[in-house]
Amino acid sequence: MIRYEEPKIIAEIGCNHKGDIELAKEMIMIASVYCKADVVKFQKRNNRELLSEAQYNAPHPNPINSYGKTYGEHREFLEFTIEQNLEIKKFCDDLGVIYSTSVWDLTSAKEISSIEPKMIKIPSAINNHYQMLSWLCENYQGEIHISTGMTTKAELDELIEFFVERDRNHDVVLYNCTSGYPVPPEDVSLLEIAYLREKYSEKVKYIGFSGHHLGIALDVAAYTLGATWIERHFTLDRTWKGTDHSASLEPEDLKLLIKNLKETHKALNFKKEDILDIEKIQRNKLKYKG
Repeated sequence: MIRYEEPKIIAEIGCNHKGDIELAKEMIMIASVYCKADVVKFQKRNNRELLSEAQYNAPHPNPINSYGKTYGEHREFLEFTIEQNLEIKKFCDDLGVIYSTSVWDLTSAKEISSIEPKMIKIPSAINNHYQMLSWLCENYQGEIHISTGMTTKAELDELIEFFVERDRNHDVVLYNCTSGYPVPPEDVSLLEIAYLREKYSEKVKYIGFSGHHLGIALDVAAYTLGATWIERHFTLDRTWKGTDHSASLEPEDLKLLIKNLKETHKALNFKKEDILDIEKIQRNKLKYKG
C-alpha cells in the first residue's frame, strides 16, 4: 500500500534568475505566494573546482545562451555568493517557503551547509561524489535529496548502502530522474518510481520525482505511483536566454500543477461508508427500486 502523504512541490529556480538577485526574489515571491510551492531551490557551484582549465576556458556549447565569453565566465556570471545565498534564505524564511540549493562540489557543500538549510540537493551528475557525500553525512544534519539520472542500478545500490552504513539513509529523499532537457514522455520512465519505492522505501525517507519533461500531466501520475516530492524547473518566461528555461514551467502552469496535485491527494482515499452523504439524495431519487 502506497503511503499517500500530501505532495511537496519544489520550484527549481536554479540559474533561471539570470544572475540577478532581485529577479531571484521576484521568482521566489511568485513561486511561493502565487503558485503555492513548498520549496524554492537554487544551485551552487565552485566553478574552478568543478571544471577543468580546458572546460573553464572553452566557449559555451550553445553560445546564444551564454552570459560570458567562455563557459567558465558564463557559469561565474550566474553564480550567487554564499552571502547572497544567505540573503535569499532569509527572504524565503520571511515568506514561509523552504530554501534549498543543489551543491555541485565539496566547497559548495561546505558553504551551503554553513547557512543550515533544511535540505540540500545532490544532482544526478555527482551522486557518486563520495568525498562530498561523506562530508555531508558527518557535518550536515538536514535532509539529503538525491536525483538518480545517469545512474545504473548497481550504482544506486552502492549509493543507498553508503548512507545505510553511515546511519543517514532515513534523511535521504530519492528522486526518479531522466537527465535530459527536455525529456520526451517515453524517456520519463515513470515506472522507475515504482521500482524505487519497492526496493528502497523502507530504507529512505521518501521517494520523489524530478521532471524535465514538458507539460504537467506526468507529475500527477508520478505522485500516484508513490513520489511524495515533485520537483520542476521554474521560470517567468520560457523564451528567456539560458539553457533551462525551455524545460521549465511558467507561473500559470506551476500554479495549476500544484492545484492538481493537492486535489489528487484529497481524492486518493477509500469511501468512508458504502453510500456517501453526497450520494444519498441521488440514491433516493434515482436508484432502481425493483
